[in-house]
Amino acid sequence: MPVRLEIRNDPTEADRSAILKPLRAHNRAQAGDPQAESFALLVRDEHSDEVQGGLWGEVFYRWLFIELLAVPEQTRGQGMGARLMQMAEQLARDKGCVGIWLDTFSFQAPGFYEKQGFSRFGQLEDFPPGRQRFYYQKRLV
Repeated sequence: MPVRLEIRNDPTEADRSAILKPLRAHNRAQAGDPQAESFALLVRDEHSDEVQGGLWGEVFYRWLFIELLAVPEQTRGQGMGARLMQMAEQLARDKGCVGIWLDTFSFQAPGFYEKQGFSRFGQLEDFPPGRQRFYYQKRLV
């Protein structure tokens, strides 16, 4: 089958979906259906009901991935982050997950995750330049 390569600086969601489709098919053939399930733990302002932060994650292949964690500035140092992490861990346990994994930058909160029982399993240097990106996991079984 003849093909050609193209660089696209303004890719569409349809382009992404077209790339993702054969990748997902291959992954399913090799590892089964991941049965991916997204969830959110929201921190809302009591008066306006506006979302101020929270935790966004996804469960697939029996691991819970924490994609986003944002603790509102006014609640930092009051245990809000730990409570969100505990809620996520309980959700992972309820779903029979093997563990939880996440990534964070060196200027974010690597020490916080270590206090929550996570161990570093990877590091990417100079991302962003002069900093690091860390990868953490916490096994539950």
